[in-house]
Amino acid sequence: MNVTLRRVVVTGLGALTPIGNTADEYWNGLINGVSGADFIKQFDAAKFKTRFACEVKDFKVEDHMDRKEAKRLDRFSQIAMAAANEAVAHAKLDDPSINGDRVGVIWSSGIGGMITFIEEMKNFNAGDGTPRFNPFFIPKMILDIAAGHISMKYGFRGPNFATVSACASSTNGMIDAFTYIRLGKADVMITGGSEAVVTEAGIGGFNAMKALSERNDDPKTASRPFDLNRDGFVLGEGAGAIVLEELEHAKARGANIICEIVGGGMSADAYHLTAPHPEGLGVINVMNAALEDAEMKPEDIDYINVHGTSTPLGDIAEITAIQKVFGDHAFNLNISSTKSMTGHLLGAAGAIEAVATILAVKNDIIPPTINHTTIDPAFDSRLNLTLNKAQHRTVNAAVSNTFGFGGHNATVIFKKYEA
Repeated sequence: MNVTLRRVVVTGLGALTPIGNTADEYWNGLINGVSGADFIKQFDAAKFKTRFACEVKDFKVEDHMDRKEAKRLDRFSQIAMAAANEAVAHAKLDDPSINGDRVGVIWSSGIGGMITFIEEMKNFNAGDGTPRFNPFFIPKMILDIAAGHISMKYGFRGPNFATVSACASSTNGMIDAFTYIRLGKADVMITGGSEAVVTEAGIGGFNAMKALSERNDDPKTASRPFDLNRDGFVLGEGAGAIVLEELEHAKARGANIICEIVGGGMSADAYHLTAPHPEGLGVINVMNAALEDAEMKPEDIDYINVHGTSTPLGDIAEITAIQKVFGDHAFNLNISSTKSMTGHLLGAAGAIEAVATILAVKNDIIPPTINHTTIDPAFDSRLNLTLNKAQHRTVNAAVSNTFGFGGHNATVIFKKYEA
């Protein structure tokens, strides 16, 4: 059966990040090279190997919901609601012409309600063994609940679920949302991701894996993708939200079209629990799949927002894959890792990095890779890694890569909208 794929555009954005609490603030932080890293405020990290993270600053939950509602939500859902509220308002989805049955929500998180789980177990262990659990314990903790809360607030009755693929989660969710609209299963989808795991368990667990930077003498420069002295990623928290909409539906209601989403790819490394394939095979496959889906050639791409976590092996594997996919055109690309500023938001990384990529296409500005001081000879000097300072250039099309523990890879492609 032949299916005519519908075009899908971006009509709304929202963000709550370590460098800005709205999409505009986030973008301003990105293009000005602001580091979101600092010593941890949410718990006493004095005895931990890593004592810093990229936390959201000055977040007041009462600005986004009443206190009674907030008590029923884990922090990852609270920040999800904040970002989704902004995106819904930005897209003007209060339009009475919109049929709520045709609007869905796919929201992602890699870990979900870790704070709630820790609090409940602390309370239980502090008692006499009698189980006295909060009736909202499970509903606060489960990964899908943020999507449920967003749909309930706005009456969006279309497809509604969560995707989980570690750090690729929200990009996988975005591809699912894109696909539902393309196939005619929905007209509008709110998609994104949130993560809030700056906790004893989060920091301690990643420390035990030797995944985190331990640069406690200089937290603000600890996330340094591509730098010779990179020593691991910096844990971040926050949320990103994107409204995807079928083109004709958007035009009919006079929506503001920011850009177009044109392709998505997914693959697996099938190699190791946490380490990337050294030859970047899964990453090669996922970028090729996205280009094929978008019916684009490597030469059509101007910018890649890379996964770029600031780990010794991961950065090399991704750049190796880029050079294999793009060939000599790799030297014409701008490449940057915005994790140098936000840290790694795990399941929300794909969402906030897609927002950054979309705004790069809209504004023709490439956010920088900050904190770079020492050249790593592993990287070809002809590559433009957009080091330390934003660069202006025409961005007709851009790629956003995200990869997760377990070997999950996801790539999306955005381009300027053309009627």
